Amino acid sequence: MSSVRWSIVVQDDVDKALRTYLARRGTKKGDLSQFVEEAVQARLFELTVQDIKQNNREYSQEEILEAIDEALTNG
Repeated sequence: MSSVRWSIVVQDDVDKALRTYLARRGTKKGDLSQFVEEAVQARLFELTVQDIKQNNREYSQEEILEAIDEALTNG
């Protein structure tokens, strides 16, 4: 998998807090990038779940479970 370089700007206190946290854990090269990547992935997942919930709010839980069962059965 290839990597892309980002330039981002964060508040000074956020930078210090994160670097302090990573230093306490014995920071290695790439830890900052890995932390940011994991945070972005987690946030994207969270937003996707919110979108799905919003799109499905008109359906009852029973209707959703029936649709899941049907999809798994006919899958």
